[in-house]
Amino acid sequence: MRNAIGYFIHHQGRGHAERAAAIVGALGPDTPVTLFSARDDIFPPLPAWARVQLLPSLFEAAGPTPEGLASARTPPTLHCAPLGWDQITDAVATLVRWFHEARPALFITDVSAELAQLARIASIPCVPVLQHGDRDDPGHMAAYEGAVGILAPYAAELEQPGRPPWMQDMIFHAGGLGVAPEALDKTAARAALGIDPDADLVLVIAGGGGEGTPAPPLSIGARAEPDSLWITIGAVTDAWHDTPPGNLQHRGWVDDASRWVAAADRIISSTGNTTVHTVAAAGRPWIVVPEWRYFDEQRWKARMLGEAGTAVFADGWPASAAAWSGLWEQARSLDLQKQKSLVDPHAAQRTAEWLRHLIARSWGEAPRSAPVLRAIAS
Repeated sequence: MRNAIGYFIHHQGRGHAERAAAIVGALGPDTPVTLFSARDDIFPPLPAWARVQLLPSLFEAAGPTPEGLASARTPPTLHCAPLGWDQITDAVATLVRWFHEARPALFITDVSAELAQLARIASIPCVPVLQHGDRDDPGHMAAYEGAVGILAPYAAELEQPGRPPWMQDMIFHAGGLGVAPEALDKTAARAALGIDPDADLVLVIAGGGGEGTPAPPLSIGARAEPDSLWITIGAVTDAWHDTPPGNLQHRGWVDDASRWVAAADRIISSTGNTTVHTVAAAGRPWIVVPEWRYFDEQRWKARMLGEAGTAVFADGWPASAAAWSGLWEQARSLDLQKQKSLVDPHAAQRTAEWLRHLIARSWGEAPRSAPVLRAIAS
């Protein structure tokens, strides 16, 4: 039976690479995996049965696009498919050559709707990774409908409405896939970070996209709670009119975000996938403020967290102390055990089992009915 897997990983951020590393490790040495990405420095340590094949970037132009090609129409079945980019030609050639030589059992894409369609055209079974957002356009739906399975790296409780029945039948949910927060209690985390063990610590996790989290709303929130310590990690944007209080500290980018999460009493964050599952695993009163992303990805995730009763969805930054107070009142009533249940500690093993079943079924060595792959109690 064919057993090789190809795996495309978007190089922005580390969440895609962390998911891939977790899956590869769980698949084991009988399943060789070739990881295709524009960067090879984003991966955690990989096992011997995985190798990284660098691809030219599909998303950043290497030079100016000829004017006549830049104005060409793009069909609705494509998103990022500019004309005249030599690096895209080279990347596609590399992938198709590998398809021809390796004859893989499966190709996973995290994420590119175009490469999912390329695999289907090349007659290679494909599994696209599903993200939240308004992705019912022809391009995304062609990628999903042409797949043999769809991998959702979040819990079924966070699934958004509107998926057609055929798509629901294809989705495999793996909440917290690739996220492994440090197993630290609050006391140990604070000791490691030098935080007063008795402080009321509000942690603000600023995302890495866009222009960063605005500082003025945080100053308003911190000033309204003078006996609490507000600390931000990540990118925060200053404003000339901001007057930060003394109990608000900006720490910038840190290497131990999960330790800060463990140390916190309350949390405010954007809704990137890694951030969401790191916070959920800890279980804290939690306010989510989505950042702008293509297809409203973070807004949809924040909405579903709110509807599941696992976080408070703030549709924009609070502009007054009263607004902050109202959000915190809601956050204190959240079900923290339900929050923690969004993260399956066995997500990688379950995903590997599902992928092995897909391969066997696709190539005629297993029944078409899917196995029952429920979360294993920790």
